[in-house]
Amino acid sequence: MATGVVYLIPNIISQNTQTEVIPAQVQDAIKATDIFLVEDLRTARRYVSSLQLGLTIENLDFRILDKKTTFEQCFEIAQLALEGKNLGVISESGCPGVADPGARLVHMAQQLGVACKPLVGPSSILMALMASGFNGQSFAFHGYLPIDRKARQQKIRELEKESREKDQTQIFMDTPYRNEPLLMDILKVARPDSFLCIARDITGEKELIKTKPVAKWNAREIELKKIPTIFLLYAN
Repeated sequence: MATGVVYLIPNIISQNTQTEVIPAQVQDAIKATDIFLVEDLRTARRYVSSLQLGLTIENLDFRILDKKTTFEQCFEIAQLALEGKNLGVISESGCPGVADPGARLVHMAQQLGVACKPLVGPSSILMALMASGFNGQSFAFHGYLPIDRKARQQKIRELEKESREKDQTQIFMDTPYRNEPLLMDILKVARPDSFLCIARDITGEKELIKTKPVAKWNAREIELKKIPTIFLLYAN
């Protein structure tokens, strides 16, 4: 029996952009997938249905793979690929395996010798970096910064120092409802001559990607509340 494949299936990062950002290769992989591993059943079914691939959603096998999924459970899932099943990992937004619990399954599949096939799709992290004008040869993605305000401000100082010392772009984010407090903290503690890029609603109707020195940013001039946003800091 042939071993199955783990398809890393990108999702949209802004609503109703399927026709613009999801290539045919991804659609073919979805058709070839036997079991889908997803963070949320409802949104994953809605996404696959929106692609209009002629599949009967009720007949597809969707299973939960989230931050609560253990490595032991990932081992059991990966065994299905050894039995010939094609697995498809779908993130809630963007590319699976990047700031995403799907990485656990991929790690396990790699250890078992199962082929893992990444597919082309939108990545807010890389798209923000591309448009920022910052160093694209040395960069680091830090995911979510601390929730506590003092700890968050200290982390921003540390990232700025590291950027300056290593000539490195620092990339981070937060949940949309904390975007505004995060921006306020950046403007409060970062050096005026450091550069800040704000990448909001990438690929969406409210997309805005703008780079300016910290001193020239005004928190009131940009709407970030409840809008997915990537922040990039560069100190030279």
